[in-house]
Amino acid sequence: MGVARRWVFPIIWMIIFGVIAAALVKFAFFGDALTADSLEYPTVAIEEPHYEVVVGTIRNDVELSGSIAAATSVPIPATLSGEVREVAVSSGQSVKKGQEILKLRAEVVNPDGTMGTQWKIVEAPATGKLTDFTALVGSTFQVGSPVGAIAPPSYIVSGTVPSEQLYRLVDRPKEASVAINGGPAPFTCTKLNISFAEAGDASAGAASGPSVSCTVPSDVVVFPGLTAEITIAGGIAEDVLVVPITAVEGTAISGNVYFVLPDGTTELREVTLGLNDGLNVEVVSGLEEGDTILQFVPGAEADEALPDNCYQENDEVVCF
Repeated sequence: MGVARRWVFPIIWMIIFGVIAAALVKFAFFGDALTADSLEYPTVAIEEPHYEVVVGTIRNDVELSGSIAAATSVPIPATLSGEVREVAVSSGQSVKKGQEILKLRAEVVNPDGTMGTQWKIVEAPATGKLTDFTALVGSTFQVGSPVGAIAPPSYIVSGTVPSEQLYRLVDRPKEASVAINGGPAPFTCTKLNISFAEAGDASAGAASGPSVSCTVPSDVVVFPGLTAEITIAGGIAEDVLVVPITAVEGTAISGNVYFVLPDGTTELREVTLGLNDGLNVEVVSGLEEGDTILQFVPGAEADEALPDNCYQENDEVVCF
């Protein structure tokens, strides 16, 4: 046993350590060299998303914020350059359309050269309350100048529409749906009018875009200063070709899409556009159902990603 401890065990340990050392040397200096061909590299294939043209429905509703205000006063124009000879009403009085306001008299030259007298009756151009009326017997007015004004017993709702949204209102609707914040149920307002600022008008309202206004029905109770949401129905197109607006260069009248060919390449194709709802647009001509196009225009700036609890509504981001 003493011989084993003295000679055998040490020799066995030396052999074990020698094998380990030889293995380390071989691994460190004589291992198989890795070649570039033997390495595996991760690869990424970037493919632009495609969109297959489908048939759908486009509802073109333009939504904007507005407010309630009293209807604009209607001026009462003088119908003759002359002198007031009789006044039939007083300021603050309620009048009806066609009611006599005052009489004007003027000295005129007759065709035969003699002097004569001409009379004209000025009538109310609208129904409402007489305002800014200061005419007295003996006052003189030039034809067309205002002798006063009439404030109609009605209200209007008005708002501002971004100029680019006018492409969605080419047909100029005559009415709109209005929802008063904190008020009665939504109602339809009539006599929809879109007006543009005159040249040189640098007011804040003119800078923000054209104004939209319509008349509130007489049976709807409203008050000046109330805020409202206006929805203008620009039309509806059913069973039409629909593509996302992200796939089109241009969103009104005409545009371009990138048509995907069978070999995977693309070509620029011109299309005629119809209605759009802010997300999708109608394709009137240039494509057929089942055609494949790029879902996003190459090189277009991507919209900033919104949180999961938010969505885009016109020019505003709404979160809940």
